[in-house]
Amino acid sequence: MEKEYQYHIFSPYRVCPLGAHVDHQHGLVTGFAINKGVDLWFNVNGSSQCETLNVKGEKWPENHVHLESKTFEGVVDFEIDQPSQVREHHWGDYARGAKYALRKRFELKRGITGVIQGSLPVGGLSSSAAVLIAYVMAFAKANDITLQPFEVVKIASEAEREYIGLNNGLLDQACIALGKKDGLLFLDCDSDDWRIIKRNPDMPEFEIGIFFSGLTRSLVNSDYNLRVYECKTAAWNMLAYQEQPLKTFDKTFLRDVPKETFEKTRDIMPSRFARRAEHFYSEYRRVRQGVTAWETGNLQLFGKLSFASCESSIHNYECGSPELIAIYEIMRSLPGVYGGRFSGAGFKGACIALVDPAYKQEIEKNLTEKYLEQFPEYEKTFQVFWVKPDNGARFEM
Repeated sequence: MEKEYQYHIFSPYRVCPLGAHVDHQHGLVTGFAINKGVDLWFNVNGSSQCETLNVKGEKWPENHVHLESKTFEGVVDFEIDQPSQVREHHWGDYARGAKYALRKRFELKRGITGVIQGSLPVGGLSSSAAVLIAYVMAFAKANDITLQPFEVVKIASEAEREYIGLNNGLLDQACIALGKKDGLLFLDCDSDDWRIIKRNPDMPEFEIGIFFSGLTRSLVNSDYNLRVYECKTAAWNMLAYQEQPLKTFDKTFLRDVPKETFEKTRDIMPSRFARRAEHFYSEYRRVRQGVTAWETGNLQLFGKLSFASCESSIHNYECGSPELIAIYEIMRSLPGVYGGRFSGAGFKGACIALVDPAYKQEIEKNLTEKYLEQFPEYEKTFQVFWVKPDNGARFEM
């Protein structure tokens, strides 16, 4: 593959051990890029260095984008210098979304010819964000646009919100673009301040287990967007009960409402909204505690907080399918698991766990047996993967 194409981008998947479901409310989050992800190989159309021919043996026009996938069927073709049309509900929408967000800022003249491939068939690792970041970086490269990593984060996030239709925050894109293999990303989604907290030398070794339930998902069609609206409604409730000015819905975030206001209003607002707010404020506290635990090398406490995050996701945020909850309860009981939670939005997909590498085989064996006892219908699709933290999205040599 490398011999056929000028450029190769690796855009990793991500995991978030603490900071669940709060980025869209401008909360605090943590995360890792991992050593599995999306590969995009491509040539720049109109480049004299390397040309790719179409099926007729002709050169692609300079403004054309032609993409193939080793993961999904079909091909994608469009012009980079034309406005994005409505979504086609096809894997090519992510490339069109990247073009949409970039064209708001830059003039795009040159397209690419490329092939994309994902390395894990698993939901919950933000593969959509990884794909978007790869396309943003590729289109920028083709058009001689220099982007700082956080600019890539913002552009990819905007593409997912405005074109794909998922009301996400910056967590996924930030982990993917900014992650470092020797540290934990800590991001404030209100100020956009971030830093990499290097591993404490006293911290024990760990690997990340990804336990795929066998049940796939689509966030746009799940309750993900509904939960975002519920969080905003909780904020509106609190402000209204306290006779505080209201902002428009799109500018309303739980982060802007003090916890003291929540304590005064939690018993008079509808319980559904109170639970969403309780998750936000308790997760804010857990992330603060988790950052201190990470800085001091206390992986046991960090893992315990990750488990507590998942408990709140189940009971306060109310996400999690029976399959994911079963995996979570099983892994809590296994020796060698420091902590873990649902990965991603937590409606289907996978669970992640930080584990002692010495227990990997035992964990995989016991978890697989116990899960399939409850859900034998997933015998052919349940999978366990082991990954490690990695650096963020990059051009590979």
